[in-house]
Formats: sequence, structure tokens, C-alpha cells
Amino acid sequence: LPLLLKATLLRLASGSYHPFYNGFYYNHIMNDDGDGQDKVDYFSGPKLMVETSKDPVYSYNGANVTLPCHYRYEPDQGPKHKIRIKWSKLRDDYTKERDVMVAIGRTQVAYGEFKGRAHIRQGSRHEASLVISDVHLRDDGKYRCEVIDGLEDESDVVDLRLKGIVFPYQPPHGQYRLNFHEAEQVCRDQGAILANFNQLFEAWSEGLDWCNAGWLADGTVQYPIRLPRKPCGGVHLAPGIRSYGPRRRHLHRFDAFCFSSALKGEVFYLDRLAGMTLEEAKQSCQDAGAEIARVGQLYSAWKFAGLDR
Repeated sequence: LPLLLKATLLRLASGSYHPFYNGFYYNHIMNDDGDGQDKVDYFSGPKLMVETSKDPVYSYNGANVTLPCHYRYEPDQGPKHKIRIKWSKLRDDYTKERDVMVAIGRTQVAYGEFKGRAHIRQGSRHEASLVISDVHLRDDGKYRCEVIDGLEDESDVVDLRLKGIVFPYQPPHGQYRLNFHEAEQVCRDQGAILANFNQLFEAWSEGLDWCNAGWLADGTVQYPIRLPRKPCGGVHLAPGIRSYGPRRRHLHRFDAFCFSSALKGEVFYLDRLAGMTLEEAKQSCQDAGAEIARVGQLYSAWKFAGLDR
């Protein structure tokens, strides 16, 4: 208990619980005068502040989205140095997953999957918003907006959430046949990606109840239960997300929970009285200038376009 109290007091003394607070609120630097003693010099310059949206920004697959970010000084003034702006995508624990882009003045460089579809908008004074075009399913998540002005380096985080649907997927050859990497592939094959925990939790809150355990994007295995029952963890456990925790990605085998977003196109039904084999159905779709729908597209058409057939 004393150790916990000490840690709590240290957090309160820091003046911030933000995961990217870095101490520059006090504008202090360390000097070494050669006597083996570090000295802290305090100076009363303007304080750099960075702000993003406190609420999640919602978008969907194939759309364009702007993640707002602005910075300011207290007291207000123009930048003292050439401003450097950096955007990064984060994991759920706020560690960096990958760089998105950086900008100094009018020079901007995007990285990886964001090349050619992301830029920083600086339309107004002290704006550093990130614009992403043709949003991908993997773009869902947390983003860090970082502004660097000389010695000062401050940041804030904004959450991009894709509107979509989580669906359980079991391969045709039976239950619990997929290791983690195979689960990733079958979701891609169905026009989707492995769902993350937040997406599964939202699906559970909207009514998803599924007793078979499936892989999630972080390598854990979980399943959502609305009505507790004996085969699904027991009748005495409360409703919620049941978790097996992290599993060995090459060895263990389960089903998959996939996530798909809104459709770019349209799912329509081809009717033939005599029915069709799979190959005949594929050919009929091609003859109609389309392709046979994937599972993720069918779920999206049901949720977002009201398909009921």
C-alpha cells in the first residue's frame, strides 16, 4: 500500500496523466557545467499546447477522413522556430505501431501504406490536421499528432473508428481449424480483417452472442456471450467477452472474428429457378459485370444497405 500511494503521488505531482506528456510544460533543460553536477535552468517562455478531437472520429472503408489537430502557445505568439509535425499510428497501449507522415513547412513525406493517400492540412494558423483518403480497414485505431518547435515537443491522440460489422467465420472444413496466420488470411479472403477487441466489444453490446472462440487481431482468443449457458463458460458467469488470452499463433487453432466496413459497391441477388453450382454462380456474376459476393460484403450489405433476402 505505501508503494501504491507513492506511485499515485508521483503521478499527481507530474501534473498530467497523458501518455505522451514529456515534461516540456515547464520548459526545463539539463546543463552540465563540467563539475559533475547537472543543473536545471528554468525559463518563462510560451508554452506549446497540442489538441485533437476528444471524441472518436468515425469513417468507413473507402471514404476520406480528416483527423483534426491544432496547436497553440500560451501566451499566444507565432512559432519561434520552423515547426515539425509528425503523425504516428499507435497500438491500444499507446506504443507506436508505425509512422504515418512528417511535415516541415510545405515539405511532407508519407510512409508505408499511407503513401499517396495521406497529407497534412495546414489551412489555418496553427493547424496540423491529417487527411486520409480511401480509408482502409487497417486504418482503424489511435493516431498521435506531435508538434515539435525547437526544444518543445508536445502531442495528443485522436481515435479513428470505422463503422462496420464483426462476424464469426468458420472455414468450410470445420470448427477450430485456423491458426492465427490462417485466420488473418481467411478474413482477407472474405473482404475483411481480423477484428480487434474494441470492435468485438461493440458488436457484443449490439447483440452478438457466439459460443465458438475465435482469433482477434492482437493474437488473443475470445468470444462474446450475451446469454450465459453451460457450454459457453458456465451459467454462473456474467454476460461479457470470454477470453482465453494470448495463444501460440502457429500452434493453436480456433475460428476467427472478422471485421468488415461499409460497401464500396452493391450486393444484389441473381435468381435462377433451377439453382446454380458455385462455378455457375461465379460465371453468372461475371456475365452481369460483377463478381460473386464475399461473406464480409454480404454482412455489410445486410447492416448498411438493409439487404433482406
